[in-house]
Amino acid sequence: MEHYDLFVIGAGPGGYVAAIRAAKLGMKTAVAERGQVGGTCLNRGCIPTKVLLHAAQVYRDVKECARFGVTAAAVGYDMKSVYEYKEESVKQLREGVRSLLEQNGVTLYRGSACLHKDRRISIAGEEGETVCCTASHVLLAAGSAPAKIRIPGAGLAEVVSSDDLLREPPEGTRLVIIGGGVIGVEFATVFASYGWEISIVEAEAQLLPAMDREISQNLKMILKKRGITSYTDSSVEEISKDEESGECICRLTSKGKALDLYADRVLIAVGRSACLTGLTDEDVEIAADRGRIVVDDHFKTSLDGVYAIGDMIPGMQLAHLASAQGIAAVEDMCGVPRSVDVNLVPSCVYTDPEIACVGLTEEEAKKSGREVMCGKFVMSANGKSLLTKQERGFIKLVFEKDTEILLGAQLMCARATDMIGELALAIENGLDYAALVKVMRAHPTFYEAVTEAAESAKGEAIHIAPPRKRR
Repeated sequence: MEHYDLFVIGAGPGGYVAAIRAAKLGMKTAVAERGQVGGTCLNRGCIPTKVLLHAAQVYRDVKECARFGVTAAAVGYDMKSVYEYKEESVKQLREGVRSLLEQNGVTLYRGSACLHKDRRISIAGEEGETVCCTASHVLLAAGSAPAKIRIPGAGLAEVVSSDDLLREPPEGTRLVIIGGGVIGVEFATVFASYGWEISIVEAEAQLLPAMDREISQNLKMILKKRGITSYTDSSVEEISKDEESGECICRLTSKGKALDLYADRVLIAVGRSACLTGLTDEDVEIAADRGRIVVDDHFKTSLDGVYAIGDMIPGMQLAHLASAQGIAAVEDMCGVPRSVDVNLVPSCVYTDPEIACVGLTEEEAKKSGREVMCGKFVMSANGKSLLTKQERGFIKLVFEKDTEILLGAQLMCARATDMIGELALAIENGLDYAALVKVMRAHPTFYEAVTEAAESAKGEAIHIAPPRKRR
């Protein structure tokens, strides 16, 4: 029976990154994956959705190119070809992950892995064979699956998950999305670009409930401009199907009133649930809370030598967080200093404009008892935003008033997801107002707005008109 220093269950962004890091640190490492390497992120999440978003953006740009003095005749799209482009992109990246595992000497087992007592692992292969091995350390990184909701009609064939929507092009032109979080607003952006009639139903008071209120308010207005209707403070009570027309009927309670929405497809996008079923043998008990595995600061579970990361544990479900946690867990196992901070987590939403946040919002900073000073720059005054005719957006920075140290950043603008890295770097290293404004940023770029946002915290921004003096 083969023995490993580390056995990883799940080859998603948490698992495969952890496995490679472990191999680089000299650990004899193996990883088991029952599906495709790359996990949800690469196969059914981050990458395929961004491919669809990019294709939709290209289509919308060509349709609207006359505003730049460019003309294009007979602009159209072939959804089947869009999905083929998506699959090509995913396959290329998936092959890259498989190759990296091989090049780093990580053994890859194909099949469903189950953890038994004393860190024994059995892997049920695709051909029905079972392989067993043992490990000094086991890392659970099996990821998550779309969460389900218990309402009448949720089992109808026309009611789909994000996995279903990414697997093949949906039929129809009307989509009701239950859930106004990241998954919901990104899919709304994709299909609205192709002229679909989109409705989003969100139980909380705002879209993207976990984000800054100002971002949510701006996003709702932008989506409305694009024909997307949002119903906040609303819940779906029942989904039914009209047998004559074949359309779905979503019965809502929206701000205390009953309302019916009609659609060809209904997307359930209310979050994701950890994949715990079949992960451990019946005689292996692992502490869990609300469907997530409980871990300590070193990602140790209640079982000796067993760790868990990513979507399996409490906290944000993000690919880059899972990767960071995997690296940190392995470094803790090896007794080497952590090379990554798992507590400062950038959040990104790939709508148009993009949204990116890191650190504390103004509200969160105040709730923690800090006095703050905030700087904000509206992107309509940014040259690159103007010439590319971007939608409304802004950059907002939150500083601690006494120390002037940067506490948080909220961006809603083109390239926000690319720009958030420097601001995360600034927060991680305790940089202050002076450090941020001292940097010369190139012109014309979207990024130079960071300087203006910082300077506006003290009323020193060049491209913001000063307040009018009272007579």
